[in-house]
Amino acid sequence: MKKAILSILFIGLVGSIFTACSGDDDAPIVITETPTDGGNGDDGGDENFVLSGQITEDRTLTSDQIWTLDGRVTVTNGACLTIEAGTIIKALGGQEANASVLIVARGASIKALGTAAQPIIMTSTADGIQPGETVGTLTENDRGLWGGLIVLGNAPSSLDGDVTEQQIEGIPANDPNGLYGGNDAADNSGTITYVSIRHGGTDIGEGNEINGLTLGGVGTGTTIDHVEVVANVDDGVEFFGGTVNASNLVVWAQGDDGIDIDQAYSGTVSNSVVIAGNVSDHALEIDGPEGSANGGFTLDGITLIGDQDTSRGEYADYRDGAQGATNNVFATNFQADKDVELDNNGVAQNFLDGALTFSNWTVEGISPANSIFDEKTGDGESDIILNPTFTERAAMWTTSGTSGGADTTVFGWTFASASGSL
Repeated sequence: MKKAILSILFIGLVGSIFTACSGDDDAPIVITETPTDGGNGDDGGDENFVLSGQITEDRTLTSDQIWTLDGRVTVTNGACLTIEAGTIIKALGGQEANASVLIVARGASIKALGTAAQPIIMTSTADGIQPGETVGTLTENDRGLWGGLIVLGNAPSSLDGDVTEQQIEGIPANDPNGLYGGNDAADNSGTITYVSIRHGGTDIGEGNEINGLTLGGVGTGTTIDHVEVVANVDDGVEFFGGTVNASNLVVWAQGDDGIDIDQAYSGTVSNSVVIAGNVSDHALEIDGPEGSANGGFTLDGITLIGDQDTSRGEYADYRDGAQGATNNVFATNFQADKDVELDNNGVAQNFLDGALTFSNWTVEGISPANSIFDEKTGDGESDIILNPTFTERAAMWTTSGTSGGADTTVFGWTFASASGSL
């Protein structure tokens, strides 16, 4: 493709489309204007706006055109990136360290202000979706076509060695904008609402994947509400410490875990759904602190929908000293041999001590319902033997039934709903 740098005159003429989060919008930004086919096979000359490098001043992405990410695009230097309702962002693929990804660095912020009628859609350039549309040409089995959305903050995380900051996975170690963590539990990274993140998860190296939505040290001042992740190679939404609360999440057809919690994440995830696909692993994967600082998560009002074709597809895995509460869960369509596991000494002891709790689980299609709970702690993986067993204790909070968990009526705006999976 031929790219031409927009002239200063052109920037002046269209400057009104770049409205600032806070009003200061004087600094120029380098954007390229690229004739593309929009991923739909039509090379009729549609002009897409390509973003690359760093966004260091407040900017707005408008919904009247498609925006393309080319490589690692980072909002930094305290800037705020506003994204209008109905905006479509398509990302080029890229490989390893050059994977296309949108990063909101510490101190910067994002205002992704979608609505149920006009969600913001982040997808691949291979997707033929056009402005005004909410369903594209790719399916839940099209994964790994770009990176994802990474938001980093200054909230506390329990990190190995009790350091206060760490490099997030999915960003090369030599990029200083990849650091997260701090001491501000109320840190504000902005607002993400009615956003659908699709077909991502490119690896940048061995064991260094990009999740659909990565939240590293994000604080309670941030709003995460009505977010969908579809067909990500790795996890759907992963919390690396932090205190942010998140509600109305949908993860569908992820390649690894649906919701992943690490490093003593201490917020609440409410009214959320994980829908497994044919390659999905755990719906929930929960780890505890890596340093000496403790913190407990809350999961409340969660629906877990399994898949009969995946060879993995477990309900949940609680590991490495997990601390928190998992309440009001409805689980359905899982294979008969799948389970909820306590994996090792640390997590088993936390369960015995009351630092890890469960309440009000409803399981459909498995009898007895409490049989899905398996501590894995008396079978060679640890020396703690629960008596009564985890399975026996689970009878206190588990019943059979056909309803419960999340209120799924609020997810009509999602790709998962439009495709009949929810």
